Amino acid sequence: MKFTLSWLKEHLETEATLNEICARLTMIGLEVDAVDDKAAFKPFVIARVLSAEKHPQADRLKVLMVDTGSGKPVQVVCGAPNARAGLVGAFAAAGTYVPGIDVTLTVGNIRGVESHGMMCSEKELEVSDNHDGIIDLPADAPVGSSYAAYAGLDDPMIDVNLTPNRPDCTGVYGIARDLAASGLGRLKVRSTAKIEVEGETTTDVKIDLDDERLCPGFALRLVRGVSNGPSPKWMQQRLMAIGLRPISALVDITNYMTFDQGRPMHVFDAAKVKGNLVVRRARQGETVLALDTREYNLSPSNVVIADENGVESIGGVMGGEHSGCDENTRDVLIESALWDAMNIAKTGRSLGIITDARYRFERGVDPEYMVPGLERTTELVLDICGGKAARARVVGYKGYEAKMVDLPLCEVKRLTGLEVSAEESRSILTKLGFSVSGAGERVCVSVPSWRPDVDGKADLVEEIMRIHGVDNIKPVPLESYAAVNGKILTTLQIRTRTAKRALAARGMLEAVTWSFISTDQAKLFGGGSHALRLANPIAADMSDMRPSLLPGLLSAAQRNADKGYGDVAIFEVSGTYETDTPDGQRRVAGGVRRGTASIAGSGRMWSNAAKGGGKPVDVFDAKADALAVLEACGLPMGSIQIEQGGRDWYHPGRSGTIKIGPKVILGYFGEFHPKTLEALDVSGALCGFEVYIDAMPEPKKKATRTKPALELSPFQAVRRDFAFVVDRTVEAGAIIRAASGADRKLVTGVNVFDVFEGASLGEGKKSVAIEVQIQPADRTLTDEDFEVLTQKIIANVAKTTGGALRS
Repeated sequence: MKFTLSWLKEHLETEATLNEICARLTMIGLEVDAVDDKAAFKPFVIARVLSAEKHPQADRLKVLMVDTGSGKPVQVVCGAPNARAGLVGAFAAAGTYVPGIDVTLTVGNIRGVESHGMMCSEKELEVSDNHDGIIDLPADAPVGSSYAAYAGLDDPMIDVNLTPNRPDCTGVYGIARDLAASGLGRLKVRSTAKIEVEGETTTDVKIDLDDERLCPGFALRLVRGVSNGPSPKWMQQRLMAIGLRPISALVDITNYMTFDQGRPMHVFDAAKVKGNLVVRRARQGETVLALDTREYNLSPSNVVIADENGVESIGGVMGGEHSGCDENTRDVLIESALWDAMNIAKTGRSLGIITDARYRFERGVDPEYMVPGLERTTELVLDICGGKAARARVVGYKGYEAKMVDLPLCEVKRLTGLEVSAEESRSILTKLGFSVSGAGERVCVSVPSWRPDVDGKADLVEEIMRIHGVDNIKPVPLESYAAVNGKILTTLQIRTRTAKRALAARGMLEAVTWSFISTDQAKLFGGGSHALRLANPIAADMSDMRPSLLPGLLSAAQRNADKGYGDVAIFEVSGTYETDTPDGQRRVAGGVRRGTASIAGSGRMWSNAAKGGGKPVDVFDAKADALAVLEACGLPMGSIQIEQGGRDWYHPGRSGTIKIGPKVILGYFGEFHPKTLEALDVSGALCGFEVYIDAMPEPKKKATRTKPALELSPFQAVRRDFAFVVDRTVEAGAIIRAASGADRKLVTGVNVFDVFEGASLGEGKKSVAIEVQIQPADRTLTDEDFEVLTQKIIANVAKTTGGALRS
């Protein structure tokens, strides 16, 4: 929201400086994003042309001697047709930056004649688009003084970064109201315009909608005999200061009302409107040529203003080119309407239209200012364009029903920590336009029509807090207790952080991807239900809440590959969505590796090959990542079970499911199904995993946080190798569990180091070789002890898997 200092002071009587105003705006929640103090215009001075001689080497150039007020004439070469002796204009010396042409002047040599500056046109100083000649000021303009001060170009511009919940401050008047409430001046309240009317507005208006909320009110007035020339200089300067281009008086007036009062208006050329106006839903296939000269295809979700010719305006978003006003307009219809904020937002987004009107209507405008806004606009039209106003037509509006909020004043202290007296609280709310009734510590507050964002007592407390002063909130340290503080973070929060650290330690980079994906991608990864579809998506391919982290990570990996970074290892720990209920949101750690980005090292280099790196990633890389997350989160790895096969988007023969117990699924890992990669338009060697952090069982509570004493065996560990012949369908994990269970005190580790399949073993058989680590605890084991343990291991494996010791 941009405005100039003089514009603000038209509504606010204050002696505050620019810095004080900016500081106060930020303090009351209207953050100042930028301030342009117009220092760029300070070097330009008013100068008089003493003589204008023809250039000796060019017919269209003149050599001017210019009096800049310094006492020494300056020579300037000029090509303007109106350059003459006695002309008073704006002069820029060498070294001056000229904003209109984006050039810093230097001493030039133009066809053999030196030029020590330039006489400027209005376009070069961004006063207007006029570039037909240099600026021609009255003869009594003070030579040597600042041109910016003389022409009003030194008016500072303030840019406020509004939050979406403050539609009341989308106009300069609303900002002035907040500043006045904060004690920085007095609000100037303009008296209601008194319009002398002649006759009736002959064009009727009808609201033909199945939902009256789409257009709660519509006001229209005919003004006959207007002259639509340029708008006044003061209005043009204000509009240009905030980045708007003056077009014509009628259009500039509507733009001025949009920024001055936060009230978008629209004008129709009455001669181009055929019959009466009707507010209705657009028909499927209807089109409109809008004021931006683009044609838009409309649908029944869009609300339009139409006549017998068809659609004349997209309600609350943009007018149509056909009924627009030009220099030939003599009779004008002024529109002031109310529109549904959600419908305006959807219409603007679906059509790809961003306008100042849409910006305000989708946030909510003051319904009670619909008719006064029409009166004020009519007043400006009559003052600037002349004409006679007819009686206004108002349809549909049923008046504003104020929201009533019950406010215990003690809530201010409870929610903010501020000590604000009951009297000051009432005073602040009253200055902001709220009506306060009731005595004592509990009051009833009536919300004004321009504050649709205020719904409950917390909103009122926020209003009191920001006007009283956020800077008055004193920093208070947390209470310190004599005992050691308990755990602050929840188990889920701790495990989320731990999972991130574990994956980062494995050489993976953290990514943050969108929580929204396309419907096709959501269905591909087990989602796509209607309950998880967004009502107002920011893009067509971001329509559903994601059921998995993998679509975003796979797309991110492919984007990196497209830019030449094919070896990528990325992870994300965030939320996925199975249903639209709180229980349906999961906390998941997911990751993707692409190319040769294994933990052993990426790229085809000798150093990587020596460590086993440089190979395409596979299912075992994803498995190692997933197990690393589980181990970092403190799960008992001995209880973890791996089952072959995963979800549909994984390769059926190169994926696995991680469980703890028969029912609790902790995650999935593996290489991806070729059809999945094809659907996502992703290619390359890829593997990934997802671990459900919220599915991990809570750790058992310990009597003390003190770690037990470290007990190390003084006896040497022994390793024994076994090779078992089992059916090809038997999983290696089953052999490991059987060997570990033979004697849990002595067997401290089991690893697979070889798998062999061959005709010598028999049809459908394979050999799995394991290494068993045996750690004595209280004595050195004898040969008999080892023999007993060996038989236990063989018997356990045979009983569990049907395997036999390979001979």
